[in-house]
Amino acid sequence: MYNHSAKYSQLIKDEAIRLGFLSCGISKAEFLEEEAPRLEKWLSQNHHGEMKYMENYFDKRLDPRLLVDGAKSVISLSLNYYTEEKQTDPSAPKISKYAYGQDYHHVIKEKLKALTYFIEENIGEVSGRAFVDSAPVLDRAWAKKSGIGWIGKNSNLISKNNGSFFFLAELIVDLELEYDHPFQTDHCGTCTRCLDACPTDAIVAPQVVDGTKCISYLTIELKNEIPAEFKDKMSNWMFGCDICQDVCPWNRFSKVHDEEAFKPGNGLLDLSAKELTEITDEVFKKVFKGSAVKRTKLTGLKRNIDFLKS
Repeated sequence: MYNHSAKYSQLIKDEAIRLGFLSCGISKAEFLEEEAPRLEKWLSQNHHGEMKYMENYFDKRLDPRLLVDGAKSVISLSLNYYTEEKQTDPSAPKISKYAYGQDYHHVIKEKLKALTYFIEENIGEVSGRAFVDSAPVLDRAWAKKSGIGWIGKNSNLISKNNGSFFFLAELIVDLELEYDHPFQTDHCGTCTRCLDACPTDAIVAPQVVDGTKCISYLTIELKNEIPAEFKDKMSNWMFGCDICQDVCPWNRFSKVHDEEAFKPGNGLLDLSAKELTEITDEVFKKVFKGSAVKRTKLTGLKRNIDFLKS
């Protein structure tokens, strides 16, 4: 009997690239043996801080078959968001590149819907679920397992060809496919640029980030006041942080994305330090319409800006 899995895998990968994904790798849906002790230790050291949702669904995070009945394959995808555009006022509070355009959750979900539709049209009925970092799925572990890249010292997934400025997403399906080889080599070598550059010393060991010290966590996930110990250590970031990626030598291979939805709009990059310091509800709604920045709400963004200025 002819095995269709190789043909189906190629069809899916070709369509993923056509839809604008940067890369697509496929791995077998099984228990993540290596990740279990790592995740347990990270949680026990409270590196997740207020992200209590990380404690939920521990088993599901490690076994996709508990998320999708009869799951056989995890299709991992990456989507580029790298840009060379910058905020025009160098003294303005900074925003992470990934939030310049439309909220990536919506953009990627639409592409995953289209990919699922393609699979059903060309291969047959498939049962599965799409995930965009909002469910108990260890994106980086699956991306590494499917050959997309390795996990760098800053705990981001890094690709030799594309650096690390990309989002990760998955389709977990009950379809038998041909599996890629896991990415085995760590190409960080003796480089410690990300560890040395982090102003809050959040990277406590290679591949281990203490979330409670990370500027991204402090400006987005943390709902309480930012602790005084981080005064003058935030490097003027008001939403997210790109430092450990900006200094990574592999990001010299990042290419500018061509995703229309990720292009900055509504005058976002032109906001001056003064305009951001005095931001009103009206300006916030106009500039950040459909943006990931809405997660912090105006009160959160104001808290961050006030902390930087105080």
